[in-house]
Amino acid sequence: MLPHLSTQIPGPKSRELTRLLSKYENRSVTFLAETFPIIWQRADGVNVWDADDNRYLDLTAGFAVAAHGHTHPVIREAIRKQSDLLLHAMGDVHPAASKALLCEKLSAITFERWNLGFAKTTLCNSGFEAVEVAMKTSLLHSGKSGIIAFRNGYHGLGYGALELIGIPWFREPFRSQLRDYVTLVPYPSCFRCPFGRSEGYRLEGTRFPNCALSCLESIEDQIAQAIRQREIGCVIVEPCQGRGGEIIPPLDFLRLLRSICDRHKILLVFDEIYTGFNRTGSLFACDQFGVYPDILCLGKGLTTGFPLSACVGRAEIMDAWPRSAGEALHTTTFLGNPIGCAMALASIDLHLEPKTAPGVQKTGRYFLRQLRTLRHRSIGHIRGLGLMIGMEMVDLHGKPDGNRAAQIMNRALQDGIILLGGGPEGNVLSFTPPFCISEEEIDFVTARLAHYLEEM
Repeated sequence: MLPHLSTQIPGPKSRELTRLLSKYENRSVTFLAETFPIIWQRADGVNVWDADDNRYLDLTAGFAVAAHGHTHPVIREAIRKQSDLLLHAMGDVHPAASKALLCEKLSAITFERWNLGFAKTTLCNSGFEAVEVAMKTSLLHSGKSGIIAFRNGYHGLGYGALELIGIPWFREPFRSQLRDYVTLVPYPSCFRCPFGRSEGYRLEGTRFPNCALSCLESIEDQIAQAIRQREIGCVIVEPCQGRGGEIIPPLDFLRLLRSICDRHKILLVFDEIYTGFNRTGSLFACDQFGVYPDILCLGKGLTTGFPLSACVGRAEIMDAWPRSAGEALHTTTFLGNPIGCAMALASIDLHLEPKTAPGVQKTGRYFLRQLRTLRHRSIGHIRGLGLMIGMEMVDLHGKPDGNRAAQIMNRALQDGIILLGGGPEGNVLSFTPPFCISEEEIDFVTARLAHYLEEM
């Protein structure tokens, strides 16, 4: 349904709750301003209602989580059935049955589906925890502490993940408590080439950018230099960068990384917390490139609405962890929570339905086509894969314009459209809606964006 607003935005109840939040929550968590935020009350499909009963279109899926739509009936039924039986178990001592079933399912849909043998999983609560399990696995497997990660990459904000993060703003306040075992190298972006080259860049319409061979060679050279300087245990990369600005890499980029890792006996870790589970129009983004990792980190769309993540790896690699002798070397109180596992199993079944991936591809193509009808000097580039789409806002000199993106986000909220900004400069409008968004809703959003651009 299209937005329906009955109060000013934010409404009086949202404002009252925001004042409460400002008094009692750490001030560094929620951004508070005169026109921001709204307080969510309920949600269904692609719609969110706030505390004042205003109805919005959610173009974020709640940070790309509600892939199948908010409060999907199949997910709700899984919660109901499980909650009638068991809310909490002892994940690493006396686990629930759903934990075993989920680990089996994750093996089946990843490494077994890729004909790479069966997999073993560590379940976690948040995406950064899954990444940190991958980091620990790498060290246990090879004894090599060095890691290669990528500029503008985002892997969460735990202390281990902060070592990898390619957006300095998150890391700098804590630098004195961090070590130096990660080498950051450029991530290829044909619109903003990290090497200042443009000869390989193609305009919109191609499936993947056609990066100049020299750019990939430059990345390979920097990786080779890092390998010479320190012992590298793994390379950690997002197949497509999410928080970094919806960056779709050149087709040969992941192939290059796979080749380097095979040649030097280094583990390749894909962080698909953002891109996994059909967000890009295939079950995993790496399926689009035909390149597969040794370890896979998953979250967000895994459950469609519960804090559960997973580090899934080839069994012979995960077996670098010692067998438990009664005390787990890595665990959490809520590991393998029964509700989360039941939701994940139901969500995966929806992801595996034959219509899901083609539906995302079709809707994503339509959304891209509609966005590309927008013609304005402040739009630098529109890109995407499936329903992971970014529109980069620029100033008159082609530089990132985070202020313009923020203006559009705030203006959209006044019209009942929930948007997020991404990219290191905050200048990329990110579109990651629930898969059930309709063409009518996309047309409405596009028309409003055109209006905002005309006003600027």
